[in-house]
Amino acid sequence: MTTTLAESVAQPAHRPRRTAALWVPDWPVLAAMATEQVPAHLPAAVHDGRQVLAASAPARRSGVRRGMRRRAAQQCCPELVLLPADPGRDVREFEQVVLAAETVVAGLEVVRPGLLLLPAAGAGRYHGSERTLAERLVDAVATAGHEASVGLADGVGAAVLAARAHAMVAAGATAQFLAGRSVAELRYVTTAAEVADLVDLLVRLGVRTLGDLALLPRADVLARFGPWGEWAHRVASGQDDRPTALRRPERDMAVSTELDPPVERLEQTAFVARRLAEELHAAMVTAGVGCGRVQIAAATTEGAELVRTWRTDTALGGLSVPRLTDRVRWQLDGWLTAQRTRRSGAQDPAPGPLTRLALRAEEVVAVGSEQGRLWGQSAGADLRAQRAVHRVQGLLGTEAVLSARVQGGREVRDQVHLVPWGEDRPAERRVDAPWPGRLPSPAPATVPVEPVAIQLCGTDGRRVEVDPRLRMSADPAVIWWPDGTSQSSVTGWAGPWPVVQRWWSGTGHHAVYLQVTVDDGRAVLLALRDGVWTLEAHYD
Repeated sequence: MTTTLAESVAQPAHRPRRTAALWVPDWPVLAAMATEQVPAHLPAAVHDGRQVLAASAPARRSGVRRGMRRRAAQQCCPELVLLPADPGRDVREFEQVVLAAETVVAGLEVVRPGLLLLPAAGAGRYHGSERTLAERLVDAVATAGHEASVGLADGVGAAVLAARAHAMVAAGATAQFLAGRSVAELRYVTTAAEVADLVDLLVRLGVRTLGDLALLPRADVLARFGPWGEWAHRVASGQDDRPTALRRPERDMAVSTELDPPVERLEQTAFVARRLAEELHAAMVTAGVGCGRVQIAAATTEGAELVRTWRTDTALGGLSVPRLTDRVRWQLDGWLTAQRTRRSGAQDPAPGPLTRLALRAEEVVAVGSEQGRLWGQSAGADLRAQRAVHRVQGLLGTEAVLSARVQGGREVRDQVHLVPWGEDRPAERRVDAPWPGRLPSPAPATVPVEPVAIQLCGTDGRRVEVDPRLRMSADPAVIWWPDGTSQSSVTGWAGPWPVVQRWWSGTGHHAVYLQVTVDDGRAVLLALRDGVWTLEAHYD
């Protein structure tokens, strides 16, 4: 009975995300020609005063290449039109391509002018297939007057190279697609100068293809070439995976006001908070949009910036004028109270009186576009409960009502992050960090404030012991609960997992964890510290 719970928490093998890349060839040249109204049939190139940065197709047919000196390019093509480099112009002109692509897919990441990324799995299902998605993206960009190429593959780097090769790589075939490609193509994935130096070094060492690079042990590549070498190895192996930083087509809406004279007392902010709430709400109603978050920001006479973000919980109107006004006043009360507390005795300098107040609606969406709950909208009991919580916060302060969230950490208590109800505060420790030795998912549902001492006995009737090699003296069989009279039979278990923290200091500690299911259907997390078994958490 050693696999029941282990199988329930086993993680599937990781596969890089399906990513689509949209590439518009020669974008710096196209943007410069459009701005300077250069006819498309003339050879043109963009230069920075020293060398050619990009060349149009007619210029390349005449022998002009990227990296050429200005005079060398003019010798190859005397009729060449040289245009100055302007990154700002490239970004401004590329906006029309982004807007055209967003008519097909709402979430895009602009990597650089001329290159877009988007998660392909969901978008492909929405449009029927990945090929249909690619065709519609190309057609949409064509309506903006430009030709584009779309590539799909597993991972970001492979998708960029697939777009340049006009390829759609099947799932699981990315490594084979990359194997025969030159390491010089890494320059197309990123424009970082470190990658150009890395490519030159790899070629001199005889590593000429991405397949050659992928065959090398990643640890050795990291030790020899550093972080950029490890990144290149991931790209070459088809394991370059990261979530795309999506661009939201909807703009945030914001209102602000200057506080003159500066405000030091909460009573002085009541009218300002109400007026700003009305302005923001009226602007959202006029635009017909709702928001997922509201950011409250203030500036002080000392130059400090105070920022808090709150979830709105519901769509447009969910954050009504009175409710938004209360949120702003509560937040200002917290800042001003902290200011008075610091001024009265703390060592930290007081932030100073408030000189500016601003509200910003974030995650803006059109009204009706948000997705409701699976089993319908919020029930009356839900809304009454929310109003009750907000009322308690109004009476006792925002910090008086806390909600629990999961954050990074190795032990279960380290993973509990308490934040004020409704506040969108980032976790102190990142969940996606490695955290070696942490327990496998899922996270427990209930974690007692203090561990509860229990007794775990094995099939031999004695207390279960764990030696330094993680060998248990017997299979777990019975749990004796704290009252000393009740017991539960163990029906399944997984582990043990050692967790060692700060072993180099005097405050470090060592624990061994065991996940256990018992005969009444419960699943619990047990820990062994200093020879004592304790109940650490309950699973749903």
